[in-house]
Amino acid sequence: MSTSMPLYKQTEVGAIPEDWCVAQIGDLEPFVTSGSRGWAAYYSEHGSPFIRITNLSRECVYPDLKDLRYVNVATNDSEAARTQLRDGDILISITADIGIVGLVTGKLPKPAYINQHIALVRFDAAETDSRFVSYFLASETSQKLFRALTDSGAKAGMNLTTVQQTRIAFPPTKAEQEAIAEALSDADALIESLEQLVTKKRHLKRGAMQELLTGRTRLSGFRGDWKIARLDELGTWKGGMTPSMQNSSYWHIGTIPWISSGDVKSVLLTTTGFSITAAAIKQGTTTLLPANSIVVVTRSGILRKYLPIAMNMIPMAINQDIKALIPNDQVISSYLLHTLIGHGDEILARCMKAGTTVESIEFPWMKAFTIPLPPLSEQTAIAAVLSDMDAEIVDLESQLAKARSIKQGMMNKLLTGKIRLI
Repeated sequence: MSTSMPLYKQTEVGAIPEDWCVAQIGDLEPFVTSGSRGWAAYYSEHGSPFIRITNLSRECVYPDLKDLRYVNVATNDSEAARTQLRDGDILISITADIGIVGLVTGKLPKPAYINQHIALVRFDAAETDSRFVSYFLASETSQKLFRALTDSGAKAGMNLTTVQQTRIAFPPTKAEQEAIAEALSDADALIESLEQLVTKKRHLKRGAMQELLTGRTRLSGFRGDWKIARLDELGTWKGGMTPSMQNSSYWHIGTIPWISSGDVKSVLLTTTGFSITAAAIKQGTTTLLPANSIVVVTRSGILRKYLPIAMNMIPMAINQDIKALIPNDQVISSYLLHTLIGHGDEILARCMKAGTTVESIEFPWMKAFTIPLPPLSEQTAIAAVLSDMDAEIVDLESQLAKARSIKQGMMNKLLTGKIRLI
């Protein structure tokens, strides 16, 4: 591999090596079409896959096949024949969120079809590597051009003429196209394997929680009865407040992390975007939590999807959309954290306040919510098992983030010729 390029030239798609060329998609004489309207009559629970924009992603050129819709249509139908997909076809979203790219591979069962919001581009495989083109169209260079179309002030959308006018930078040989595409495909394969492993570990942890936190499965050496306890029996509940933004003495060079509902994105909280001063605590304008308190978001639009629950690893202050439970000596904080996370859906089902414009938890119901509680020694052991599983998931997620970052760097270098593989 050579990492030095002596000569570059400036083109419509940026600086590229002297021996690369720029062409419009239409210059390569591909077959270009889009899906047809009127597919609603063919929708079915089973049948042929029907690809929509929701199956395409900016994270990966390979379509997401987990949430497929299906159609039943005769293969000799003229519209079906025109829009039937083949391996190597490139898909581009042309309405609403335009410029999302997908590549059809053997993983998609055939026959398969697309709707009217997606364009299909089919190259001569002997001349052009469709994987290379897919990655180029998904790169930042092409995405800037797609965003320019969206930001032009007109209704967001592309027609097939615009698709054919889209420019691509090519290396001089198909062999180099293939080498670049292979390297990026390998990076995507690694990312996919890590994603699958993370999903598997999450499922395993969910199963372990269902067994261990209900007592259906006991860890070795533990016997004896559990009890049922209300949450308000297990500690002191506190509500948050927001110090006045007009008082600089509360916020200037703050040293105490202050969290709002949007900051509760991880189950272990360490730092946040805002911090307050000791004066805000002293004046009673907010609530300071000791480390290892349990934080629950009780008012937020996110409650439509799930209940954010976390444990603060260092002292923090909270705003008015959050309640916190400071555990007493009956319960281990990490055990309580895992238990409430495991019961999150049930808490929402039982405690959500009805008839409000912003979803919120009925706090008296939350305090009265009950959980199974083993002796302290068993709580500690259960929490240790689940925390070890959490640590493994966090490590895998870190590997996944690194793999995605490396792939992005590879795209930036390989698709601009800054690094040459041949």
